[in-house]
Amino acid sequence: MMKPLLTLLWTLFLALPLHAGPVRIKDLVEFDGVRGNDLIGYGLVVGLNGTGDGIRNAPFTEDIMANILERLGVNVTGEQFRPKNVAAVFVTASLPPFARAGSKIDITVSAIGDAKSLLGGTLVMTPLNAADGQIYAVAQGTVIAGGASSEGDGASVVQGVPTAGVVPNGARVEREIDFDFTQLDSIRLALRTPDFTTAERIEDAINRSFGRVVSRMLDSGTVLLDIKATQALSPAHAIGEIENLRVDPERKARVVVDQRSGTIVMGADVRISRVAVSQGNLTLRIQEQPLVVQPNPFSQGTPIVVPRTEVGIEEEPGVNLAEVPVGTDLSEVIAGLNALGVSPRGMIDILKSIKAAGALHAEFIVR
Repeated sequence: MMKPLLTLLWTLFLALPLHAGPVRIKDLVEFDGVRGNDLIGYGLVVGLNGTGDGIRNAPFTEDIMANILERLGVNVTGEQFRPKNVAAVFVTASLPPFARAGSKIDITVSAIGDAKSLLGGTLVMTPLNAADGQIYAVAQGTVIAGGASSEGDGASVVQGVPTAGVVPNGARVEREIDFDFTQLDSIRLALRTPDFTTAERIEDAINRSFGRVVSRMLDSGTVLLDIKATQALSPAHAIGEIENLRVDPERKARVVVDQRSGTIVMGADVRISRVAVSQGNLTLRIQEQPLVVQPNPFSQGTPIVVPRTEVGIEEEPGVNLAEVPVGTDLSEVIAGLNALGVSPRGMIDILKSIKAAGALHAEFIVR
């Protein structure tokens, strides 16, 4: 039986806590109205050491550079310039909630042409627009690229992603979001992982904190907080009183498998029913070794090729589990398979088969 064997093994693959412990409400929910906004802009990075866009392959780079120069009073109409130290880029950022004019935010710069690297470049002043088309920030600064590249006449090497980088505090907020948070009469708490039990526990924790009913669960992903019932000075004060309350969250039993890296991650509540598993590898080998037969000397015959084929079947010793008891933790099964020498790929195949047999009681996610 596998159970006595597993009791003597260390959990080699992973160790799972029996209880996650209470978590703050701020780490479980998103507050309605407290959200960021995505910004995007199209700009130009200059000062590159010959690693910029090829103008013939990226004509939009020439257009934006001509527009910038004309705004600065430089007439380039009809001029032919082929610089290699500029690159067209997309600039993206996230405008934090309640960001005020004058505050700074981080930005990400990504090349959109055939530039080889943005290392050492400087982003020229670029307006950042939101989904409504309005400009909310202006970006400018030195790009910090996340990689390096080098090439010669016959070979090249690239490490990381030199065509993308960041500019810390590279954008200044110029327009504020028109949203009056103080006028809210109620706030919805949206659970990041919807669950009826967790939502009910959040409702109970908030009501116990205020000593009266001030919140109500609407569904598995929403809890409504009544600001007037809390008698707080403002919605901000009400959120400040509840966001650090701790709740024991519930979560679904889930197994996540990454086939590319052979990674297996699972929750502590994953269980399997009684099941028997046998796993082995079957290898079929076919090898062609044709034989050439030459004619006798001074004869008028021609050489003949006689086929010779070697066929063989090899079966490697597999893993045979007589039976897995009911209610066994999947982590124990994984530890046992790992101790018996099963490869990560073999473990993934076994887990798929157990799930197909209906013995794995968890959500099975393959990536």
